Amino acid sequence: MLHLRLIVPPDRTEAAVALVERTVGTTHLVVLPGAAREPAGDLVLCDVAREAGQELIHGMRELGIDRDGSIAVENIYLSLSTRAAAAEQEAPGEAADAVIWEQLTDATHEESTLSITYSAFMILATMIAACGVVLDNAILIVGAMAVGPEFGPLAGICTGLVRRAPRLVLRSLFALLVGFAAAIVATTVFSLAMDGLGLFSAEQLDAPRANTSFIWKPDPFSFVVAMLAGAAGTLSLTSTKSGALIGVAISVTTVPAGANAAVALSYGEFAQMWGSVEQLLLNLLGIVFAGTVTLLGQVLLWRTQRGHWIRKEKA
Repeated sequence: MLHLRLIVPPDRTEAAVALVERTVGTTHLVVLPGAAREPAGDLVLCDVAREAGQELIHGMRELGIDRDGSIAVENIYLSLSTRAAAAEQEAPGEAADAVIWEQLTDATHEESTLSITYSAFMILATMIAACGVVLDNAILIVGAMAVGPEFGPLAGICTGLVRRAPRLVLRSLFALLVGFAAAIVATTVFSLAMDGLGLFSAEQLDAPRANTSFIWKPDPFSFVVAMLAGAAGTLSLTSTKSGALIGVAISVTTVPAGANAAVALSYGEFAQMWGSVEQLLLNLLGIVFAGTVTLLGQVLLWRTQRGHWIRKEKA
């Protein structure tokens, strides 16, 4: 269930309440006239099944509540109410399949903003992967994949393309490119420092690496796996199955490819460097392509289902 807190201009309170009443899966409606002070208006509270949440939010935005008032949405993790249970039963579909587009846009906006924390995670993940590359250690590679924050900007690009939000696309692309550039530069310096300490060597990089040589040897499977991961990651973001993101993170060779490129660059191994860059680009393109297609499919599904969340008769 979702909880909506609405600040509604008095001249639209009746329309907003009517929309709540005729939307399937709504309950616990509360109206407090004149309770809001900034902005001034009536306070309307209600709970709605997640499946019907997007339809209700969309209707409120059509009334201009987001422009002249406020729409706040919270997840309800526990609701002990027979009315809430009945509302969930009444709403068509499953909660896990529902997409709250405004929530997705807001989440990807935050995750795709270039920040010190984002850059630090990217650099640290790439350095961990560099150790895994030189040591041919698959555990370190998997750990670096899990630490890397690059899926946020990738999801931001997909969301911006589908929602026709060019600012989100540019912000996400900027964070992605600057983040990887900073990580590769920092890891190149890190590799040179480790070589100076005798912990890295060109012989380790050039030696047969059964566990990590695939990083700089892209093949058709690189793009296929990236597309599968992109689709899975997008579904995880748009549903309640957020735990799947960890699996997505450790299935694509983005951070390790950047790390291998950095280490190879530090030793002048340009063949490995360009192979790693190609691997990185294939993975990024595959994720963006599949993520965008997945979101477009969800948009089309939502459009075909519109109207199913409206009660035939007033309850």
